[in-house]
Amino acid sequence: MTADARRDGPPPFERPFEGEDTKQRVYGAVLHAREPMTAAEIAERADCSTESARTHLSFYADLGIVVIHEGRPVGYERNDDYFEWRRVNELARNRTIEELQARVSELTDQIQKHRDEYGVDSPADVDVLSFDADRIDEVYADLGEWATRIEERRLHERARRKVAESQATTHI
Repeated sequence: MTADARRDGPPPFERPFEGEDTKQRVYGAVLHAREPMTAAEIAERADCSTESARTHLSFYADLGIVVIHEGRPVGYERNDDYFEWRRVNELARNRTIEELQARVSELTDQIQKHRDEYGVDSPADVDVLSFDADRIDEVYADLGEWATRIEERRLHERARRKVAESQATTHI
C-alpha cells in the first residue's frame, strides 16, 4: 500500500488518532471510552505523556466535556449530558419550530409502526428469541432503529421546546 493510498483512507485501526495534535488525541480517547479511565490509560490511547493527558483532561473537565471521578486513581469519563446539550442546541439553532415539530411527528409515526409490528410499547419488551433464527438479525436491526428513533424524537422534542420557549420570551 502506498503512502498516498493510506492518507486518503481512514487511519489504521491501531492508531485511530494518528496525525492529530495531543489535545485532539486526548479528546478522541475520551469520546471512545465506554467507562471511566485513568489519565495513564487515556495517555496510552492518545499516545502522549500522562501529564499531558491530565492537562488536557482538566481543560475538558472545566468545559464540562469530561466528568472527573475522584479517588485513587482519579478516573475520567465522557460527559454524555454535555454532548446531548450540544446536540439539542444545534438542532434548535439550525431548525425552525415547524421543522422540529414535523420531525417529531414523523418519528412518532415510525415509532408507532414498530409498536404495531411487534405488539409491544418498547424495543426492550421484544423477545428476540421468539423469532425464527433466520429473522433474528433483521429483528435486532429493527430494534436498533426503533431505539434510535425514540432517542432522536426525545432530542428533537427538547429542541422544539427550547425554540418555543425562546420565541415566547422574545415576544413578551
